[in-house]
Amino acid sequence: MAGHSQFKNIMHRKGRQDAVRSKMFSKLGREITVAAKMGAPDPAMNPRLRLAIQNAKAQSMPKDNIQRAVNKASGGDSENYEEVRYEGYGPGGVAVIVEALTDNRNRTASSVRAAFTKSGGALGETGSVGFMFTRVGEIIYPADAGDADAIMEAAIMAGAEDVTSGEEEHTILCAFEDIGDVSTALEEALGEAQSIKAVWKPQITAPVDEDKALSVLKLIATLDDDDDVQNVYANFEVSDEIMAKLSALST
Repeated sequence: MAGHSQFKNIMHRKGRQDAVRSKMFSKLGREITVAAKMGAPDPAMNPRLRLAIQNAKAQSMPKDNIQRAVNKASGGDSENYEEVRYEGYGPGGVAVIVEALTDNRNRTASSVRAAFTKSGGALGETGSVGFMFTRVGEIIYPADAGDADAIMEAAIMAGAEDVTSGEEEHTILCAFEDIGDVSTALEEALGEAQSIKAVWKPQITAPVDEDKALSVLKLIATLDDDDDVQNVYANFEVSDEIMAKLSALST
């Protein structure tokens, strides 16, 4: 079992929900501001902004917060964020990609490097682990959007490449360049998605035991807790037994 999404769920259950939500809104708002600043402030004319707003709505971010984030892009006093990607190895040789939006590269690099070092890993050069991942579009629907067969049929018709159905959600993957067309076709068939975004999908996985899995979980939690970090991707793989134990520990 590839464990990243499951580990994030465990991590969030451990944290205070109000604090988790506040930090999540902050990161969603930053992405909206950057997207609006890079293109038109109208989501109809700016695909990245449209996706950012859709994801914010899916996470129940208030409309006023969303509009403030859009307006902030045109304000003269708005921070000048830039996109930075970090790559490195975590516990057990797990490959990790960290995406950040920062107004201070030195601060962010220092924090990310410290997190890797504390976990027993090491921050590498850009490209050091990227070859193990592929950039793809990820579209998520809740489980009640339809049964596995219905979701599979809709995904095939929309031009998606892969579908994974679980107890809580359906995850649909497509080529990165097709994310706009596929998500539009899926919306016509299934309604609005829960989440639409570009992700790094691991092509090579690193199996880890329980101790290493806990260490990886701690690294991901530390990175996710950094205000500058938007997304963390890792290629670790754990057994169903270990995942069940970790889930039990979090409840």
